[in-house]
Amino acid sequence: MRRHKLHTSQDACDVLFRKDQEDNAEHIERDESTDEEDSGSEDEYESKEIDEPDDVVESEAEMEPVAEGEDCTFYDKEEESTDEVEPEEEDPAERKEHFQSKDKTLIWSTIPPSDGRRILRAERETSHGGPTAYARSRIDDIKSTFDLFLPKPIEDVVLNMTNKEGQRVYGNKWRKMDHMDLQAYVGMLILAGVYRSSKEATSSLWHAESGRAIFRATMTLKMFHKISRVIRFDDKDTRDNRSARDKLAPIRNVWDKWVSLLPLMYDPGADVTVDERLVPFRGRCPFKQYIPSKPGKYGIKIWAACDARSSYAWNMQVYTGKSAGALSEKHQGMRVVLDMTKGLQGKTITCDNFFTSHALGLQLLKRKLYMVGTVRANKPELPPALVSKTNRARFSSKFAFTETHALVSYRPKKQRNVLLMSTLHRDAAVSSRDDKRPKIIEDYNRNKGGVDNLDKVTSVYTCKRMTTRWPLVVFYNMLDVSAYNSFVLWSEINPAWNKGKNNRRRLFMEELGRQLVMPHIKRRKVNPRTSAAAKLVNEIQQFSSSSTSAAAAPCPPALPGPSTKRSRCKFCPRRTDVKTSKMCQKCNAHICKDHAITTCLACN
Repeated sequence: MRRHKLHTSQDACDVLFRKDQEDNAEHIERDESTDEEDSGSEDEYESKEIDEPDDVVESEAEMEPVAEGEDCTFYDKEEESTDEVEPEEEDPAERKEHFQSKDKTLIWSTIPPSDGRRILRAERETSHGGPTAYARSRIDDIKSTFDLFLPKPIEDVVLNMTNKEGQRVYGNKWRKMDHMDLQAYVGMLILAGVYRSSKEATSSLWHAESGRAIFRATMTLKMFHKISRVIRFDDKDTRDNRSARDKLAPIRNVWDKWVSLLPLMYDPGADVTVDERLVPFRGRCPFKQYIPSKPGKYGIKIWAACDARSSYAWNMQVYTGKSAGALSEKHQGMRVVLDMTKGLQGKTITCDNFFTSHALGLQLLKRKLYMVGTVRANKPELPPALVSKTNRARFSSKFAFTETHALVSYRPKKQRNVLLMSTLHRDAAVSSRDDKRPKIIEDYNRNKGGVDNLDKVTSVYTCKRMTTRWPLVVFYNMLDVSAYNSFVLWSEINPAWNKGKNNRRRLFMEELGRQLVMPHIKRRKVNPRTSAAAKLVNEIQQFSSSSTSAAAAPCPPALPGPSTKRSRCKFCPRRTDVKTSKMCQKCNAHICKDHAITTCLACN
């Protein structure tokens, strides 16, 4: 914004005019007698001769006559040039100023450097990202999407350790678990989260009257409690030796396998958010943290890197604190961001004031990454002129630049100063809004909520149950993040799925839970006691057996249909033409060619 000059040309003319008046007053005092003699005489105007250039010649005939009483006083060249051609004073807004940082290692300038002066340059990637080709080739239905994050190698580790612990606790009474049992257990956890029953007593979910039939139809409450008690993720016999070196040893193997799968399924867009998460937990844990600004206040802190647009969890890391007897970690924020963004290029990293620093921006530029984030006022690389709050108008902004960084100090209200640092922005752009918000702040506000939104969506339909074992809390959080990442993949691959509905994620998780528990219900040999659960088991098993027999049986001759429009089969969602469809002789239901019989299965 262009500011007013210190002295305008009109002010300079006024000063010269006052000076001439003072000089005239002195001459009047000296020649007072002469003036009195000539007071009665007629006023005569004396014109001074002006040397004209040789190439400009005017004749007397060409000169216009001067009217009587007209002021025809002339001035010499020096006076004319002084009044008309005054040297313009330098504009303070365009004046280049330099600020020195607190540690006297950096020089900040008010003029942004041109692109040619940049030392390091990164290529800005503007693609929106999305599921990788690896994920697209392996997704057939909702369950297969979830299986990408909980594959067979991870299930094998959990099953082996759980069966070993179950044999140790229950002895010969323990029935060995298989993949179908583990998937049914995970499915019931997800369904409990869909019904928002994370803080509800587990026994109420199996209640005969107020509970839901799907839980009783899957497995007994006693079996669910047994699995929850003995589920393990490592070998308990060797845990002590590993825990001395690694605080995350009880679940380290499963955690590392799971985290390594996150970047393989999704390419983040142009903006990535790095922030901290807090998984609520108040039990015993060697690295439990207290963060009063979080809703849970106590819990397990996890560093996360998410896509700013979809909140897909691209990378995660559990903070286990410093080792026993070790010194406090220096430059922890820079180390975390570099670890979380390993493997990325052409992205913009948005982070808060815990991470942002001048050194972090240089390191990210070496990796062809940009940085935008708030910065703390006590950072030594900041100039005191931008940190100061005195003599600042509301909605005012101050900018400072180096060859690689841009710094802005914005004052949204009285006695409040917001500082942001960026390696992406190279100018002092300000929005046209009433608050004159800088462009850096608008970009930061748009991308800062990637991790916070992940916390929000996973807490709404969380599958967490009440427990005093922190490894199980970490496992529950893995299931929550996996379910949400699966929803992101499924929604971007199938954008028309339940399009326009506001509860798409709830429908996705409900269908995911049903597909996980369905195989276990189909093979159940003893029906539950309640009539509703027993009816559900019979319907699922009968439908499964009839579908299998109908698919294997030879198709009878086709029966003509009553209409020529396309219709839907009663037993499958396939839409089929009337030429290849049949009609049940009893209920007149449409049947596709795979289920084509004289009477439909429901009428047999």
